[in-house]
Amino acid sequence: MSRKHDQPYNSSISKDRLSILFGDTTAEAPGSNTIAIEQICLPASQPRRYFDPAAMQELRDSIQKHGILQPLIVRPIAAETYELVAGERRYRAAKAIELAEVPVVIREMTAEEAAQVALIENLQREGLNPVEETEGILQLLSVQLNCSIEAVTSLLYRLRNQAKADPSYNVIASEEGQVVQQVFDGLGRMTWDSFIINRLPLLKLPAEVLEALRLGQIAYTKATTIARVKDDSTRQQLLATAIEQDLSLSQIKEQIKALQIGTPPQQPDLSKRMQRMFQVMQKTRTWENPKKRKQLEDLLTKLENLVGEE
Repeated sequence: MSRKHDQPYNSSISKDRLSILFGDTTAEAPGSNTIAIEQICLPASQPRRYFDPAAMQELRDSIQKHGILQPLIVRPIAAETYELVAGERRYRAAKAIELAEVPVVIREMTAEEAAQVALIENLQREGLNPVEETEGILQLLSVQLNCSIEAVTSLLYRLRNQAKADPSYNVIASEEGQVVQQVFDGLGRMTWDSFIINRLPLLKLPAEVLEALRLGQIAYTKATTIARVKDDSTRQQLLATAIEQDLSLSQIKEQIKALQIGTPPQQPDLSKRMQRMFQVMQKTRTWENPKKRKQLEDLLTKLENLVGEE
């Protein structure tokens, strides 16, 4: 596996930084500051892409009533300029209601450390949808392993294949496997094996199904069921109906059955059928049978009329 850096597996976050997110009471609690919201900028890449409008409205209402109860985490990047590390939903809600200042915890972090904290904060606390969660875990593994997401995916499938081939295989036998195991143990959401089986296939869903799932328009189980429909137009129509009418999973399955989705049995080529029938007639000399001769003459007359040869 190719590395982005010469020092693999050196990107783990310190316990002190994790305590900022997860409330480790044994660590020294960092002080918070209040800064102008205009001093904060978003990083170039954020784990979360979709924000549920209803949930965001609830958060805006809560902030207007109670204020921001949990400070945002930022890191200094220039004089009086800070990059947001964690708390994008709170940041966006505060901007929407035009707060001038927000409480923050200012921490010195590298870009790599900040990316990890942002990923972990989203994965642990803010309930990404299945697509964002899958992409977030891959990004976190990419940072931890210092390799591309494509290389991470290849590694995961390789580990899976090794485990299937040898039931006694231990993933932590390799350094890369140890990192993978530590990431999934730390997140506590699912095992690495379950992630490969149930989550990686999501990224191969048809584009329109993947986008609907990413936008939170349809549930994971419904999306994967609709994705099994092979015909593009039928699948897109079913997806639109499922979203518009909020169909249940059982209703979607009933719709699929009712539409008789699938490739219809292929009919034999007509010219081949005619050739085969002519060969059979020559072999059996059907016209010599008095009982069938009249029927054959009538059929031949109809065929001649059909092709315009009377």
